[in-house]
Amino acid sequence: MAESGTLPTGFGELEVLAVGTVLLVEALSGLSLNSLTILCFCKNPELRTPSHLLVLSLALSDSGISLNALMAATSSLLRRWPYGSEGCQVHGFQGFATVLASICSSAAIAWGRYHHYCTRSRLDWNTAVSLVFFVWLSSAFWATLPLLGWGHYDHEPLGTCCTLDYSRRDRNFTSFLFTMAFFNFLLPLFITVISYRLMEQKLGKTGRPPVPALIAKAVPTVNAINYALGSEMVHRGIWQCLSPQKRERDREQ
Repeated sequence: MAESGTLPTGFGELEVLAVGTVLLVEALSGLSLNSLTILCFCKNPELRTPSHLLVLSLALSDSGISLNALMAATSSLLRRWPYGSEGCQVHGFQGFATVLASICSSAAIAWGRYHHYCTRSRLDWNTAVSLVFFVWLSSAFWATLPLLGWGHYDHEPLGTCCTLDYSRRDRNFTSFLFTMAFFNFLLPLFITVISYRLMEQKLGKTGRPPVPALIAKAVPTVNAINYALGSEMVHRGIWQCLSPQKRERDREQ
């Protein structure tokens, strides 16, 4: 690990500065947009629906990813990891758990939209709450396993953030990686693709406009724009949150 003020081995000044700057921009933009989504959900009763609860779960997980990136950006600009070995394990756990929660929340949103558009029945609160609970419980479970010995968290090559140690080639890590990837990447991807494919077939027959594309949903900023800020109802909620006069008129009415 590099000392304070020194560069990590194998990296130049410009590379470290570029990584830190990009991480900082991503972290601040993701935090800003997803915090706005969370604020609107909390302040606007119109947005407190089962479907938007799934979007809230995605915003919370993506906010966690952005916080994780903010720590990595700070470390990159400091040119060292200042939080010690225990901090590395916490950082790895928090980042991995929120990434898994984001992926599974995206799959839950896809299934929720399929349920709404293809079955013509609204998502109820019990189902939405159960989905969110399962998403976070499952994510925490898989993120805990490396702390218990199945898998391993360690510093990335730059040495300024921590994640799964993909450099390991032993049977322990390989078995963890393939099992985890099946349940947390392939299965959510299958649910997402099938849900949107069925919606495309259903909406194509009724002449309705196509659903959003399935590309780039892992980035917190893109998620905020695609799922939250892309909703007309959320647009109204944001306007009400940011306009005190609008809130006063609504209360008077």
